[in-house]
Amino acid sequence: MLIAALLVDATNIDCNNTASSKKRIIENISKMLAINTPKIGAETIFKALQERERLGSTGLGRGVAIPHARIPGLTHTVAAMMTLETPVNYESADKKPVDIVVGLLVPEEGGEHHLQHLARLVTLFRETKTCTALRDANNEEQVFEILLSIDDD
Repeated sequence: MLIAALLVDATNIDCNNTASSKKRIIENISKMLAINTPKIGAETIFKALQERERLGSTGLGRGVAIPHARIPGLTHTVAAMMTLETPVNYESADKKPVDIVVGLLVPEEGGEHHLQHLARLVTLFRETKTCTALRDANNEEQVFEILLSIDDD
């Protein structure tokens, strides 16, 4: 799976977002995801992501979170990404604050694709080199280029 392909282009990335709480992170990523899902509003996405968070934090550790949800009526996987200006407590297992967030929506009948996308993202963000490069990026285009280069590997 190509991570950059899920994002489509740099307009689905927000560098140095100013969210200051887990709730604000989920609100902001919901709004970003809603741009690419015109029939599904930000409020519906927010509620789905919040419901998923109630099952357990989507904070992976190492400063990364992947809030995700299955959405009825969605026909394809949609992603958005944020880096945060200031790391935020996200109730991650390692207790480290989050500063890289990838929001992922999958069709309700997404089956294996959902798990494959999550597995690829988890693998990607386990690599310190990748996270450091993303944190050092100055703008959305640089983040997108980093993800494109990873996809090419």
